[in-house]
Amino acid sequence: MVCKLNKSLYGLKQASRQWNLKFTTCLLAYGFQQSKADYSLFTKTTQTGEFIALLVYVDDIVIRSTSMDLTNEVKDYLSSNFKLKDLRKLKYFLGLEVAISSKGIFLCQRKYTLDILTEYGLLGSKPMSTPIEYHHKMTRAKDEEQLRDSTMCRQLYMDKPSEVHLQAAFRVLRYLKTVPGQGILFSTDSNLCLQAYSDSDWAGCLDTRRLVTGFGVLLGKSLISWKAKKQSVVARTSTEAEYRVIAATCCEVIWLLYLLKDFNVEHSCAVKLFCDNQSTLHICRNPIFHERTKHIEMDCHFIREKVATG
Repeated sequence: MVCKLNKSLYGLKQASRQWNLKFTTCLLAYGFQQSKADYSLFTKTTQTGEFIALLVYVDDIVIRSTSMDLTNEVKDYLSSNFKLKDLRKLKYFLGLEVAISSKGIFLCQRKYTLDILTEYGLLGSKPMSTPIEYHHKMTRAKDEEQLRDSTMCRQLYMDKPSEVHLQAAFRVLRYLKTVPGQGILFSTDSNLCLQAYSDSDWAGCLDTRRLVTGFGVLLGKSLISWKAKKQSVVARTSTEAEYRVIAATCCEVIWLLYLLKDFNVEHSCAVKLFCDNQSTLHICRNPIFHERTKHIEMDCHFIREKVATG
């Protein structure tokens, strides 16, 4: 005997997909367009030129529009199809605290920071000026160095924690205690031109000798995207390491350009991508085959095409 469900029940693994399908269908029927760069973003431009955007995370929705009347119309439409709870002005979303003023939008995680400091008993500890000591590198703990009881450390450091890792994690928390409300300001007087900065170390991981790459992308003077990650390959030279992070940064910039297009933002100027390795910059601009670059994967070389096309 089997049971056939005519409707998705809350809690089943299919429920989230069916909910997303139902909500997406409802928005598309109202005239919204789903972004191909971010499927959780829906935008609509009216015949009068008014613009509205919806950002969806499961059943949490953020609405932003150029017209309050348009916002109310969309809320009424959604209320007629779903049971909604209107929280009015955006103040808190997915752990982010939001403050909106004439100067711009300010994001921080003050509540989360204070909660985690309280949980680990560091609310009264001495603050630190840096999150880690300069030139300090950690290695994976040996079996005899691992903590016997790593329950407390698991939330802060996951992989084979030792006492050294625990103290380093506590130092980060003491650094956060310095200014728990520190965050990012998206200023209203920023221009809408992207610029990116990339950097990489060479064989930065002492265990695997893999490189650690990092980049930050700004819209005007507002930081909107950043990342630091240990790569899955070992670079033979520092030039190759820098070249790989530029390729990764280029991918992020292209994605952000798609998002700006969804927001009806014309980005006519070329994106400035900064790197501090001259050899890497020559490789990006020079399409000539060379002995030192023939081992680099072809997917990294697409940045030459992007540079050539401006």
